[in-house]
Amino acid sequence: MAGFEVLGQPIGTERFFVIGGPCVIENREQVLKTALFLKETCRKLEIPCIFKSSYDKANRTSLQSYRGPGIEAGLSILAEVRKDLGIPVLTDIHSPPEAARAGGVVDVLQVPAFLARQTDLLRAAGATGKPVNIKKAQFLAPWDMAQVAEKVRRTGNERIVLTERGSQYGYNNLVVDMRAIPIMAGMGYPVVFDATHSVQLPGGQGTSSGGQREFVAPLACAAVAAGAHGVFLEMHEDPDHALCDGPNSLQLTQVPALLEKLLKIYHTVRSDEPPGSFHPREKP
Repeated sequence: MAGFEVLGQPIGTERFFVIGGPCVIENREQVLKTALFLKETCRKLEIPCIFKSSYDKANRTSLQSYRGPGIEAGLSILAEVRKDLGIPVLTDIHSPPEAARAGGVVDVLQVPAFLARQTDLLRAAGATGKPVNIKKAQFLAPWDMAQVAEKVRRTGNERIVLTERGSQYGYNNLVVDMRAIPIMAGMGYPVVFDATHSVQLPGGQGTSSGGQREFVAPLACAAVAAGAHGVFLEMHEDPDHALCDGPNSLQLTQVPALLEKLLKIYHTVRSDEPPGSFHPREKP
């Protein structure tokens, strides 16, 4: 199974890891505070971590939704996080020209779920040589991600992570099929469970998305038990007043206990697992 390092942090299949941060950059102070919180929390638990926040959210529900500070200001803030706190950073990209630009600053590029089939975007991300986290689209079957990942791999870049974030089920609702985790793990890449976006209710509030953060913890526990190598958690000091994805974000104080529980599950699941097991390679 694949593994690699980002800014000294081991990311792969041998150690539980976390990707976390606020959905979008609201201001410099918020980002630095949250990044420091994530770094210190994960240091105490000895968990590798990557800080995540977006300079632009180009797939918001409404034209009036807050998108972020933009690429110039946003990358500047993320560069400061990386330099001053020594923590690797990840951000979304939405178009091929953004790949090289963002890739020159951040440690990991993320392809959003809605864009997971955009060949030019995937290849541009892969061509940077930076690790690429690809979120499984809400409309794709897990085995479809083999072809998605191949678009990046054919650029010569094999530092790929696949993320499960739920599947569209009816209107304004997502469900998680836990079979997706071992299926995607069987492709040879680290698999992350996006616990907070998986409880999102897309467009559920009319002009914005809703969410059910009370289900973040049980789904995250189930995903790690099913074989997820890491989790993706959106977190905010005041989720009810967050400018983006507040209903499905965790309050900072909820994070340490959840990560401690997930770490225990991770080690319990793998304690009796023979090397090379639990990696089905064929679709049902």
